[in-house]
Amino acid sequence: MTTALELLAPAGTADIGIAAIDHGADAVYVGAPMFSARANAGIPLVDIARLVRHAHLFYARVYVALNTILSDAEMPRAEQLLWECADIGVDGMIIQDVGLLERHLPPVPLIASTQMHNDTPEKVKFLEEAGFQRVILARELSLEDIRAIRGKTTVPLETFVHGALCVAYSGQCYLSQILTGRSGNRGVCAQPCRNRFSLLDGDGRAIIRDKYLLSLKDLNRIDLIASLADAGVSSFKIEGRYKGIDYVKNVTAAYRKAIDQVIAAYDRYTTASSGTAVPDFTPDLSRTFNRGYTRYFTTDAPADMASIDTRKSIGAYVGTVCAVGNRQVTVSGKPLHNGDGLCFFTASGTLAGFRVERADGNRIFPNRLQGLTVGTDLYRNRDHAFSKHLQRSSATRKIAVYLHVTIADGRLCLSAKDADGNQADISVALSGDTARDSEQMKQQMVQQFSATGTTAYAVRHLVLPPPPLPFLPAGVLKQMRRSLLEHLTEARQRHYPRRAVGVSDHTTPFPADCVDYRANVFNRDAERFYERHGARVTEWALEATGAAGDKVLMTTRYCLRRQLGACLRDPATAHNLKGPLFLSNGQHRHRLRFDCQKCRMEVVLENPMPLKTG
Repeated sequence: MTTALELLAPAGTADIGIAAIDHGADAVYVGAPMFSARANAGIPLVDIARLVRHAHLFYARVYVALNTILSDAEMPRAEQLLWECADIGVDGMIIQDVGLLERHLPPVPLIASTQMHNDTPEKVKFLEEAGFQRVILARELSLEDIRAIRGKTTVPLETFVHGALCVAYSGQCYLSQILTGRSGNRGVCAQPCRNRFSLLDGDGRAIIRDKYLLSLKDLNRIDLIASLADAGVSSFKIEGRYKGIDYVKNVTAAYRKAIDQVIAAYDRYTTASSGTAVPDFTPDLSRTFNRGYTRYFTTDAPADMASIDTRKSIGAYVGTVCAVGNRQVTVSGKPLHNGDGLCFFTASGTLAGFRVERADGNRIFPNRLQGLTVGTDLYRNRDHAFSKHLQRSSATRKIAVYLHVTIADGRLCLSAKDADGNQADISVALSGDTARDSEQMKQQMVQQFSATGTTAYAVRHLVLPPPPLPFLPAGVLKQMRRSLLEHLTEARQRHYPRRAVGVSDHTTPFPADCVDYRANVFNRDAERFYERHGARVTEWALEATGAAGDKVLMTTRYCLRRQLGACLRDPATAHNLKGPLFLSNGQHRHRLRFDCQKCRMEVVLENPMPLKTG
């Protein structure tokens, strides 16, 4: 039995989604017009429908994210929106709010959002039995964690492999809600974790001042596809519904190549969609937005997973400043180009940047020289030529087609069969005239029948009858090919493999007797869902109730002690930082709590208090 490995790409717009499909994605995910966890990345239904038509031509899938928690007043509209998405043919709905399972839902597969905090075999097993057809795993899981989940479940598993990382367990972060009133669980996270914080001791003195202490590097698991597949993952997800088209093209093409290499190396894997994508560039993850890369916790617990000096893209190292002259800089390293964006860290550790107005060999002429000194390392965070190329059409995706020409009963029949077994036929009546030059007629048939142009098809094999060949004008042959491919497209759409499912209404026990605010219950339907599954709801979501002191605002496997070389589990380094420790943004102070048994850090709410200086 083979497993289809799915490459899942983000789509902030329908055009970006279409580009992702053309660059090799087996599926894309988009935001619903309302109730998406990226509120500003929702797509109108008419655009989702256009994306669905393009994706389904390649037997690729479109998943719609409606993954915020919902109020009682919003529930009817959310239910209606699910049906509207089903009517336009989407392939799955990504949801967070379990209250939706208490409603009348369309027969479209439900996907458990990572916002549901899917990190244990017990939780994933429950979601499978409750009716979810796929579960998106927490980003923090190691290969061993994923194997343990796979060993107890059969539901398809999806995991993130690339892009920005939330520092907290998804769905378990309330920092934005408390600090700004903008809830991540409601789709409007203000991303306070990307802001500056100071690390304070118990007396309020600053140990580290004004650094991006919670800002993580970006995830990159491109060399771990085979290991993740072996652990049980079948869908590999790229983060980035706020990213531009050049980012999505480059990252999708890179992971397409990596996944194809795994499929070619192991007989047990196969592709998850049709057609072959051929980019006209060499994918390079170092040439697109990144804050530096980390595997996160996939294989170990790296000590340098954060980017505490900057929250911005650093890009790739390109060289060192050798000389600074009048309006010019000499650089040793990779060649640079007009319009490139370069950055560097100043003597004070601040990230600064400039644009290359002109490049001449190893000399560059920046738009500003401030802060540049001999020996400064330079990074390219905008590759102008590469980005400009990706803004244009930069890939083709073609479905293999096999054509067969026959002559019978005074008609010439052109038949097509694609790589998925779909067939189409078209024929024309013959006048009875035989071509004067059968070889020339043969070449004309080859030329006209093989010229698929901008369609989604590529003729891999063409069988013609033996001479003598009938005479047919080039225009007739061209029209036959066009009509044939239109019929084949209709056949592909007609035979598209849809999966209709029903939501289970049984009462499999929830793996806990009660749930608190971290279950994010925001409506009566969600409360009924947990009660139906044997769990008492002791608190509704913080978005409904507000928060008092001593609430855990964030739970994360990222540990500041480990990042700063003071892990409590290591006697040799534990003394490097003496507790208690606090985070402060200048207005609020939050206590840090360390659970070394589970290797987790918690950010705990404390009431605002005067901060000491020094």
